[in-house]
Amino acid sequence: MNNHATMTRARRMDARLISALAACGLALSLGGEAVAQAQVRTPDQGCLPGQPALTVEVSGFVNDTGTVRAQLYGPGGARFLDKGQWVMRIEQVRRAPGPMHFCFPINQPGDYAVAVRHDANGNGKSDWNDGGGFTRNPHLSLMRLKPSFTQSAVPVNGRSVNVAVVMQYRRGLSIGPITR
Repeated sequence: MNNHATMTRARRMDARLISALAACGLALSLGGEAVAQAQVRTPDQGCLPGQPALTVEVSGFVNDTGTVRAQLYGPGGARFLDKGQWVMRIEQVRRAPGPMHFCFPINQPGDYAVAVRHDANGNGKSDWNDGGGFTRNPHLSLMRLKPSFTQSAVPVNGRSVNVAVVMQYRRGLSIGPITR
């Protein structure tokens, strides 16, 4: 082989090596991002022992996949369910059966509500098969998908409060908990 052919072949091998390394780096960075996003808190503020908090246990999921998002509203209901007007949002990937827990630190006494959405297929869009729920488990219907703040609010006054939310899904022309 002449010198020119050897150099060309070496350049091709270098280019393939660089492409492979770049792909590995991308895969590693995406893998790390996926792990970091197992639970995303906005703002990133966790509950502390002994501090007031609203802890929500969510049950009644239709499946063990997708993404679950819980949004805290309050104190007071002036902007309840208005787009982007939540106080805190927690998103978590659903990977196992059973209930999920979301803990919201409460810095100011008052009435708060939590809205929960289960993106059952994890596509990031609202679909007919997705579920929803609210603190105090108000009745939902196709004509009334959004309860009032009063129907969902729970008082949090200087101590931690635990509440249960049962997910509701569309079943034909009605909405309600899944019965198994």
